[in-house]
Amino acid sequence: MLAKRIIPCLDVKEGRVVKGVQYVNFRDAGDPVEQAAWYNEQGADELVFLDITASIEHRGTMLDIVKRTAEQVFIPFTVGGGIRSVEDIRATLNAGADKVSIMTAGVQNPKLISESAERFGNQCIVVAVDAKRVPREGRDDAYLGPAPDEEIEWLVHTHGGTQPTQVDALEYAKRAEDLGAGELLVTSMDADGTRAGYDLELLRRISESAGIPVIASGGAGNVEHMYQALAVGKCDAVLAASILGQGGAVGARHPRAAVSKTGNGEQAMGNGRTTKSNDDFENAALLALLKGGTAPGGIAGCTLTR
Repeated sequence: MLAKRIIPCLDVKEGRVVKGVQYVNFRDAGDPVEQAAWYNEQGADELVFLDITASIEHRGTMLDIVKRTAEQVFIPFTVGGGIRSVEDIRATLNAGADKVSIMTAGVQNPKLISESAERFGNQCIVVAVDAKRVPREGRDDAYLGPAPDEEIEWLVHTHGGTQPTQVDALEYAKRAEDLGAGELLVTSMDADGTRAGYDLELLRRISESAGIPVIASGGAGNVEHMYQALAVGKCDAVLAASILGQGGAVGARHPRAAVSKTGNGEQAMGNGRTTKSNDDFENAALLALLKGGTAPGGIAGCTLTR
C-alpha cells in the first residue's frame, strides 16, 4: 500500500504566490521559484503549482515560471491552470512538469481527459474538482465534519471558482476517473483558506467511490486536520498551502522563516533567550513530514513519499 502524502502547494497569481480564503481576498506570499526551491531543499517529494487565474483571464499557464521552477526542483512537479488542450499539456510537460492538473477544460470538454490520458498516460493527468456545497435551510453548512446520513449536494465551480455549474461534484469525479484521470484533486471551496479543517464528508464520499488516488485540498490549519483528511476522509494525499505560508503554522512570508536558528524548535528572542511558541508543535511536525519523517504526537503514516 502506498504511504500517505503531504504535498506543498503554490497558488500563483500574477507571478506571485498568494494566499486567499474561499477563492477571494488574496494576499501576496512570496516568489514561487524561491519557495519551490526551499521545499525541494527540505526533502519534499512532490510539489503542486496552480496558476489560479489563468482560466479566468483566458490565457495559458505562465510557462516561464514553470520552466524556472522546474530548474530549481528535482522532484515530481504538477502544474495546473489554463490547461485547455492537448497542446497545452504537451507544452507544460516540455516546460518541466511531470503532471498536469485539468479543471475548467475538463468540465467544458470531458474528451480532453480521455485524449490526454491516451496521449501522455494517465499517470500524467490529474483532474481537479472544485466543489461547493448547495445550501439547505436548517442545515449548518459551517460544519464540515463526518455526516454519513446527511443529504448533501456539491456542485462543481469552474474558472478559479468564479463560475458555478450544475455539474454534481461526486458524479463528475467518478466520470473523470472513467475517462482516464490518474488522480483526483478535490478542493472544498467552503473550506478553502479557512484553516478550519477539510470538508471530510465530501472527501470521504469521493474517496470511497474512487479507484484512483484522491488528493484533499482546502482547509488545512494544523497537522490534525491533515490526519483527519487521510484517516476520516480516506484520501491518499493532502495539499498544504495556507498552513505553510504567511501566518501559517510553518513560517511567515517565506517558509524558511519557520526554521528556527536555534535548531531545537525554539525561537530566538531579542534578549538572547529562547522561548517556545504555540506553533512549535506544528512547525516541528510539518517540517518532519516535509523531510520524510513521522510527525510528533503519534501521527503515523503521513510521511511524504512518491
